[in-house]
Amino acid sequence: MRRADRTPVGGNRIDLLEAIDRCGSISGAARAVGISYKTAWDAMDAMNNASEKPLVLRAAGGVGGGGTILTEDGKETVRLYRALQGEHQRFLGRLEGRLGDVGRLYSLLRRVTMRVSARNVFPGMVKEVRKGAVSTEVTLGLFGGETLCSVITNESAGVLGLKPGLEAYALFKASAVILGKDLHNAKVSARNLLCGTVSRVVHGPVNAEVSVSLEGGTVLTAIVTEESAKSLGLASGDPVCALVKASSVILGVDA
Repeated sequence: MRRADRTPVGGNRIDLLEAIDRCGSISGAARAVGISYKTAWDAMDAMNNASEKPLVLRAAGGVGGGGTILTEDGKETVRLYRALQGEHQRFLGRLEGRLGDVGRLYSLLRRVTMRVSARNVFPGMVKEVRKGAVSTEVTLGLFGGETLCSVITNESAGVLGLKPGLEAYALFKASAVILGKDLHNAKVSARNLLCGTVSRVVHGPVNAEVSVSLEGGTVLTAIVTEESAKSLGLASGDPVCALVKASSVILGVDA
């Protein structure tokens, strides 16, 4: 088994956290670990979204990347991960001494640790479950204080064992997000209305990727057409609202 395959899941992002701590900027950290500036931003947003408290505090700064620091929770996460990594390597060494090469089993376990294509993955806790004749409406409270409503089949709700107090994940694709301005009092059919400020816009020839920082610190990603982004005049710091249909929100729980 290759040594690289023996690294616990998440090692690349821990490397990024360490680089941020050393460099003090996203651009410098990205260069240090050999990834693009955009990939580093995406990874940082994902880590902050997954944590109950922010791991990284950043200040946008244009070409230079701005100042970025690890919080105390971020530093503690790195310390605990490195300690776990050491124990992990020692455990595998002892196990191989007893059982021989465990590479095939370990490779299988890594393959079933699934990654998903959905850009928006938010952990939270089930607040309410309302079962209907065919479908179940689930309200999930996010760590930042926002709530998301999801409508899934009754069978899926039963398989997941959803009930109030259970930790769960909400997933939805960036293309499922509709953006608009001044929608606070608008009457819309979408159950989820999440408002915040634009933190980043990446323009492309056809589509634009827009990052929206919600009030609780969660960062939501939307893909809209370039024409829509220009017609809305989206720019960093602008207030904006995101609409997501409840049927577009997928729920998951830890196995």
